[in-house]
Amino acid sequence: MAKENMESSLVADASRDKMDKIISLCKRRGFIFQSSEIYGGIGGVYDFGPLGVEMKRNLKDEWWRKFVTSREDMVGLDAGIIMNAKVWEASGHTGSGFTDPLRECKKCHHRFRADQLEKDVCPDCGGELTEEKSFNILVKTFLGPVEDSSTLTYLRGETAQGIFVNFKNVTESSRKKIPFGIAQIGKAFRNEITPGNYIFRTREFEQAEIEYFITPDKEESKKWYTTWIDAVKHFYTDLGIKEDNLAIYEHPKEKLSHYSIGTSDIEYKYPFGQSELAGIAQRTDFDLSQHTKFSGTDLSYFDEQGGKRFIPYVVEPSMGIDRALLAFLCDAYDESDGSDGRESGEVTLRLHPKLAPVKVAVFPLMKKEGLPEVAKKISDELKAAGLNVFYDESGSVGRRYRRQDEIGTPWCVTVDFDSLKDNSVTIRDRDTMKQERVAIDKVTEHICGKLK
Repeated sequence: MAKENMESSLVADASRDKMDKIISLCKRRGFIFQSSEIYGGIGGVYDFGPLGVEMKRNLKDEWWRKFVTSREDMVGLDAGIIMNAKVWEASGHTGSGFTDPLRECKKCHHRFRADQLEKDVCPDCGGELTEEKSFNILVKTFLGPVEDSSTLTYLRGETAQGIFVNFKNVTESSRKKIPFGIAQIGKAFRNEITPGNYIFRTREFEQAEIEYFITPDKEESKKWYTTWIDAVKHFYTDLGIKEDNLAIYEHPKEKLSHYSIGTSDIEYKYPFGQSELAGIAQRTDFDLSQHTKFSGTDLSYFDEQGGKRFIPYVVEPSMGIDRALLAFLCDAYDESDGSDGRESGEVTLRLHPKLAPVKVAVFPLMKKEGLPEVAKKISDELKAAGLNVFYDESGSVGRRYRRQDEIGTPWCVTVDFDSLKDNSVTIRDRDTMKQERVAIDKVTEHICGKLK
């Protein structure tokens, strides 16, 4: 038993160490910063730096390409962050269905989610805790010059409701026939009591959600539910997440949301534990029915082929962009043991090339004899092809390779003295470290071909 406890402790220490190293890398290399850091920061809010914003944009582009532009049964939407307050009343977000259990320390006044406490004393100071009470996590704001109940509204707690209230507008303008989906990527806000685990649980975050509208039939709902679980899981594995690090957790019936007849989470084995990466829910006709009732607008759908009017059922695949980005970083983080040709401890981010913030780095071997001019011309041609390129002429080539490996750049192009003779360059692969000579006028075609 003592041996098992020791092994468990060592695994936990290694996981914490890995997470600390990833956080350090993200700050040092410009992926993620604490928001308002020069003023002491703000809990649960992060800024994405030069590399982070590129990686995040790549992730969103890949999601949109896979689930929207490559499909005939999908359209997009970008709804407002601030909506009429009645939207949230109709959806149930202002009631007990969107609350966290809160307890506060009577001594230090720190607040905690009651369902995350292991003891009845404050984990920070050992003080006595208050009784549990419900805390609504919608973020309140006011519209207009007077702050009173007439101008009270909320920052959206999820992107889904913007889709539901636009259902009639979309069906009438796009003429889509059921089954079809409406997709949206956007910011959402939740006043989390205890944000944590870096960008996993934050107060401001980005969601990628689909509301897929189908005929109101439980068997049809189950079929699409299974289909979407498989599709979302493959989105992660196709972009490099190891399948062994993913798991499907189906919510037991007693823990389902009030609107759901079936929900599953796709979970990822983060260094801090296995947690939700995406969720797929069978929302039935709850949302459209509620908004029909509260708004007085008929949000039913007329099936011309069947000659019937009905409120559609909905299957919702929902993904946190920030959580996904963290999962891809964790999965890609690799520290060499010295057996792969790298020095022990050297870090490589083995990101899928489509997600990598920088696609290719271009180096002149030395800053003389025309090498920089050739390198800059290659760099400009790659940029003209739409690739994010990093040009670097400082330090040894080996050190420049290591800097690019650490941020996940898939390929490095080096212009050397032979390039002036044979009009070719060396292209180095990040993962294998293998090098090949490619004609200068074929470099762009070569790199772009690998990204298809």
